[in-house]
Formats: sequence, C-alpha cells, structure tokens
Amino acid sequence: MADLSNITVLGAGLMGHGIALTFARAGHDVRVYDPFPEGLATLHDRVRASLEALGCGTDEAEAALERITAVSDLATSVGDAEVVFEAAPEKPDLKRQLFRDVEQAAPKSCLFASNTSVIPITTIMQDLEDKTRAVGTHWWNPPHMIPLVEVIRTEWTSDDTFQAVYDLLAAVGKTPVKVEKDVPGFIGNRLQHALWREAVNLVEKGICSAEAVDTVVKSSFGRRLAVLGPLENADLVGTDLTLDIHENVLFDLDDRGEPSPYLRKLVDEGKLGMKSGEGFRRWKPEEADEIRRRVAVHLRRLETIIDD
Repeated sequence: MADLSNITVLGAGLMGHGIALTFARAGHDVRVYDPFPEGLATLHDRVRASLEALGCGTDEAEAALERITAVSDLATSVGDAEVVFEAAPEKPDLKRQLFRDVEQAAPKSCLFASNTSVIPITTIMQDLEDKTRAVGTHWWNPPHMIPLVEVIRTEWTSDDTFQAVYDLLAAVGKTPVKVEKDVPGFIGNRLQHALWREAVNLVEKGICSAEAVDTVVKSSFGRRLAVLGPLENADLVGTDLTLDIHENVLFDLDDRGEPSPYLRKLVDEGKLGMKSGEGFRRWKPEEADEIRRRVAVHLRRLETIIDD
C-alpha cells in the first residue's frame, strides 16, 4: 500500500475536479469518471482554470492536465485503480450503488473512499462484500485549496486501509486527520453547524441582524481561528475560566435537535442565499461575485504564507 499511484475519481463536478487536480499535481495518474458527457467535456478547462487560480505556471499546469484522463465508462475507469475517491452528489442510494458497481470492476486490492460532508460512511459502504478496504474522506470545498481532509474509519475499516489513505493524502500535501468513529458530520461540520445553529438563533430571536453576526465572527475570534483552535484557546485562557463561562452561557444557547423554523421559512419562500439574491441577507450579483473572489484570494494568500 506504500506506492498507491493510480487514482480514480468518480464525479467530474466541483469536488471531483479539485480532487483530481490535487493528485495530478503531485504526479499521480488520475482517471475521472462521470456519466454525464458535458461534465467530462469541460473537465480539463475547469482544471486549468483552477490551476491558474492556484498560481501554477503553464508548464506545471500542462503537466498536471496530461495526467488526468476523462472516462465515460465506469468499469474502464476503475479497472486498474489502486484508490477510488467517490465525489458523487450527496445521495446515499446513489453512492451505495456506485460502490457496489465499483467493487465488481476494480482490483481486489483497490481501496475505496467516499467524499461526503455529513452522510455516515457506514451507510454508504454497508453493501460491500469486503468492507475492510473502505473509508470516508471528507474534502472541504474547494478541495484543491483547503488543506484539510477528514479520514473516517467505519466499524469494518482495517488498520492498513485507514493508515494507507491517511498517508496518501499527507504525501500529496493535504492535512489529513483521523476520525475514529463514524458519526454524522464527522468533526468539522459538527463544529461548523453548531456555530451556524446559534447564529441563526440570534437572528431568529431578534437579538441582532445577520450582518452583525457575520461582523462579530470576522472581526473577533474568526481572526485567530486559523492559528488557534478552540481547545488550544481554552487551554490558553485556562480550563477554569472556560468552565466559569460555560456555567453562565450554555443554558441559554439553542439546543434544538432540528433545523430552525426561521431557516425553513427562508427556504420555503425561495430565499436561498446568493444564488437567488436573498437569504439571511440581500445580495446583488456583483456583491456575491465579490464575496467569492475575496474567499479565493484569501485562501490563496494563506497557502502562499504556509508554503513560505
């Protein structure tokens, strides 16, 4: 398992193309399967644009593109694969069927990894004949710019599989973390959506505006999160002070086990965020484009700082 080189990515979309270019940049041969011809037809153009956004030179970009092959037949795409990364839509039935088909066509030594934000990996891999070679890998969007990949162990995953996928991701420059128990949302999204739940609650109760919530996060603790994690921060200020704060605030935080009615109302009214022009806040197209540009520039700047 030390020399995993032939990579297959299932899905040529936003996540799939970013996963593919990550491995191609690192020197791996990558086949990308997608059942929709239009996705494959534009794959190389989208990879090239993403490489340019990363600041890659022409030679590096062309070398990476030469390592990526678009394939329309599933069996062909996984025929000699050593690792398969699935990046299909977030539909459990679709993912389960994909892996059933892949297991029949891929080598018996091939490792399987499902990319999902919140779906338990056990649910996705439950129909495999050999469940020991399957893990979850939660890549963050955009996958070629965000370092983290959560590697999720199921109750069946072998130690060799778990470690091999972890080592592979580290070798291509990602920052993998091990998730030892398969729970919905894994680590990152459980933390992120705990914050989002309280953010929605503050607006729902009329405590502040959506803009105020975003300003508070960006102008206070958000500034240190890139270098100081929450438990590092708790140790920095002291667990005794952390306990005192929790004694006086946790009882008043939102603890509903279901989505906010306010959020449901926004969705029911077609207020879907930037793509519809309004969500928690109103957005002009140029404002939404500027947000996307700022995020890309910020991520690229962070990568440059880390590389230096």
